[in-house]
Amino acid sequence: MKKIKTIIFAVVATVCSALQSKAQVDKNSDLFKTLKKQDSIFFEKGFNQCDLEYLDNHIAEDLKFYHDQSGFQDRNSFFNNTKKYICSNPDVKPIRKVNASSLEAFPLFNNGKLYGAIQKGEHSFYIRENGKEDVLTSIAMFTHVWLLKGDDWVLSEALSYDHQDPSKSTVRINEIEQLLKDNHIPALGLGIIENGKLTKVEVYGTLDKNQKAPYNTIFKVASLTKPVFALTVLKLVDNGLLDMNEPLHKYWIDPDLKNDKRHKKLTPFLVLTHQTGFPNWRYMTDSNKLHFQFNPGEKYQYSGEGFEYLRKAVEKKLERSIEELAQEFLFKPAGMNDTRFWWDDFMDESRYAQNFDENGNNIETVKYYEANAAANLLTTVEDYGRFVAYVINGAELNQELFQEMKKHQVKLRENDFFGFGWEILTGFSDGEFAMLHTGKDPGVSTLAIMFPQSKNGYIVFLNGDNVNNIYEYLLTQKLYLGNELWDKR
Repeated sequence: MKKIKTIIFAVVATVCSALQSKAQVDKNSDLFKTLKKQDSIFFEKGFNQCDLEYLDNHIAEDLKFYHDQSGFQDRNSFFNNTKKYICSNPDVKPIRKVNASSLEAFPLFNNGKLYGAIQKGEHSFYIRENGKEDVLTSIAMFTHVWLLKGDDWVLSEALSYDHQDPSKSTVRINEIEQLLKDNHIPALGLGIIENGKLTKVEVYGTLDKNQKAPYNTIFKVASLTKPVFALTVLKLVDNGLLDMNEPLHKYWIDPDLKNDKRHKKLTPFLVLTHQTGFPNWRYMTDSNKLHFQFNPGEKYQYSGEGFEYLRKAVEKKLERSIEELAQEFLFKPAGMNDTRFWWDDFMDESRYAQNFDENGNNIETVKYYEANAAANLLTTVEDYGRFVAYVINGAELNQELFQEMKKHQVKLRENDFFGFGWEILTGFSDGEFAMLHTGKDPGVSTLAIMFPQSKNGYIVFLNGDNVNNIYEYLLTQKLYLGNELWDKR
């Protein structure tokens, strides 16, 4: 053991000497971002997901691994031990997560040419069991030496040291609770979907800075209302009650548009793909009247007015409220028993997550008493998690319509499109693509995202404004392909 410690101290000294020869790179630099992404992909695939072929292709032939508790390992022993002890039981699985804010990177040059880099940071290890919250087992420091092999980075040397028992540490025992406190956000709701199933529902913090937020906390989710309304419309189409291309003027004409013949071009397709030509909201314009800012179908422009226009047309055509239609065609089959469009008689105000501004000041609760297709939905993490899982699994739509929902209907920018009610981001590793939507109101920040190929996804509900640090922590340390999503922001 003394010999092992001597080896580790010698390697650490060598690494430290190299660090002193070149200052760490800026955290906004391409090299830092590349190494951060490399760390995320390498350990997510090679360690957490046990993609042993990937691991084999991304460790150097002469890999050296130093651990302050289990000693030195060469390439063969490192690979075989990973297979034997890390990947042998998927039901009780060690998981590694990095503290992204701790990362540092130092370039390695040879005659002015970059050939590698040294990366330092802190990582944590957990035990993951299906249906249970990850259990933290240890926290440690690490130093990695990455070498460039063509366009790929391979791990050449690794040190994992200064392991701490979290049960004996007063630091980072509950990082999320501390992050919420530091950023003046009382509550966080987190839902995890894995392989098409809602596997975790976690609610942290308080409703109002005093009362603990329960498992079934009710959150206002702002524009996450839109995907719910969009799927309700698709269910109506699937049941022959509506056509995606039928003119809406047969059922509804907004009084502000009666003298503009362009209203005859409006269809459900143009609404769900945000191509109506409307502003987001009429009250945000100088005239305070609904009007076309360009011809319908000409281009994409996000519009809550469009969704409301479609709601009124659908309700007129079918002579039923959106609440009734959603209950029959979506809420009941998806198992959403605690979701509503407004503060009806069944709304349990004692479970509502009150909203707070960026300074932690309470924002007066505005109660809505009529449905809005674009905003103000009231729901729980569990209910919306069931909704996302329902969508991932096809939502009981016919296959052709389900594929249309995921199709790139409108291009927004490179690798960024819009489908029916969902933004579609492409360019993730392993050919993954994401369908997502966000919500933002004063004191409300929400995210729902799914990856249809792996059937993974998650939802994040926050009842505050100062959310950037929370999202960075969750995406870079806890959530599937979160690092890549964070880098696309």
